[in-house]
This record gives sequence, C-alpha cells and structure tokens, in this order.
Amino acid sequence: MRRILLLICMMLVLEAPGNAQSAVQGTPPPPGASASEAAKVPAGTTLRAELTTLLTTKTSRTGDPFTARVVEPIFAGGYEIIPANSTIDGHVAMVKPPGRATGRAEMRLIADSITTPEGTTFTVGAGLQSAEGTKVKDSEGTLEGAGKSTKSTAKEAGIDAGVGAGVGAIADGGTGALYGLGIGAVAAVAHNLLKHHKDVVLPQGTELNFMLARDAVATKSAEKPAEAANPPQQ
Repeated sequence: MRRILLLICMMLVLEAPGNAQSAVQGTPPPPGASASEAAKVPAGTTLRAELTTLLTTKTSRTGDPFTARVVEPIFAGGYEIIPANSTIDGHVAMVKPPGRATGRAEMRLIADSITTPEGTTFTVGAGLQSAEGTKVKDSEGTLEGAGKSTKSTAKEAGIDAGVGAGVGAIADGGTGALYGLGIGAVAAVAHNLLKHHKDVVLPQGTELNFMLARDAVATKSAEKPAEAANPPQQ
C-alpha cells in the first residue's frame, strides 16, 4: 500500500503545471521583477538593428553618439529579454577621412547600451559585424569606404597614360613626371581624385549587425511614476 501511495505522489509532482513550465521557460524572475531585469544576454549574441542616425566620415567625428533600433527580439532562458524597438545607444570610436590619392575612408562604431521600451537598460559594448551596403574589413568592425586607385581614377577621367603617371608622381610626392603636363590636365586629375575617393556614408535605415563581446546584464530600470492620490471626497 505504501508503494502505491508513493507512486501516486510522484506522478502528481511530475504532472504539476508549474514544473512543466519551469522545464520550458527556466527559472522565473523574482517577484516584482520583469524578465529583462532578471536575465542576462550571453556574449556572442548578435544584435540586429536599424540605424536611426546619419553617419558619414565627412561630418562625423570620433566620440559622436548614434542611435539604432532593435529589429529582432532577443531571447534568453525561454524569455524575451530585449524586445524589438528597443533603443541602442552607441558612439563613433574612430573616423579616418579618405586619403587625397589612394587612401580609403574608415569608421568604427561601438554599441554601448540597450534600453527596452519598459525602461530596462543593458550595458553591452558590442562591436559591428556587418553593415548594409558597406564593407567591414576586420574583426574590430572597421567600415571601409569605396576608394579608387590612382590609375583607375585617371582612366575614368579620360586622361592618357602620361597624365596617369603624373598623378602617380603626385601621390608618391615626386615631381619628375609632371614636366610637360598642362596645368588644365593636372587640375582635371585633382578634381576627379576628390570626386572618386568617397566617404563612408551610413544613412538612416541602414541595417547593422553587432555582436556582444561579453555578457550583458540589466543595470537599471526606469522607475514607474507614482500613482496620483485619490482626491478627497466632498
């Protein structure tokens, strides 16, 4: 009889809805805390976002802030931790304008924090992995502009090989190849060098992918406004 009662008790425990829910969703948040406040986002998580600030190597400077919008929610422990439309705040970590000859423009972005619509903030420190329409050239997330070589620039300008050699001399700091060139030809080359060596430009709406370098834990949550006291009864 005791064995039968023990088996019945075990079956009731296993079938309890609370245990089944814990197996699927993990440990529930403490009383009074949201899922975002109770959980952490593990390192290596990808943040898919949409830029809401215009960034360009022509006008942006190192240290300038930027914002982006989370476009895909992030889940951890069976809970939605960071919902879509959360706000990413970051900064421009490095800006390198395009070179006067063959140099390419460069820019590096860092995501610093994420704030959910309910007011929970995560400190992140995530590097850029990819950006729509722009090349990311290294593991540090450096964006690179579409610069052109000296010969390519001269060719697209419709200038002969002799002038192209002159442009190369300018780029290398030499002067010997410039003898015999007309002032107008040199001016045309200079104009096209400036025209074709483009800046990095990230317009609003650009899709960005960041990756967390470390675990992100909620650091603070906006306090809910106190409810207005009931007016005294007449």
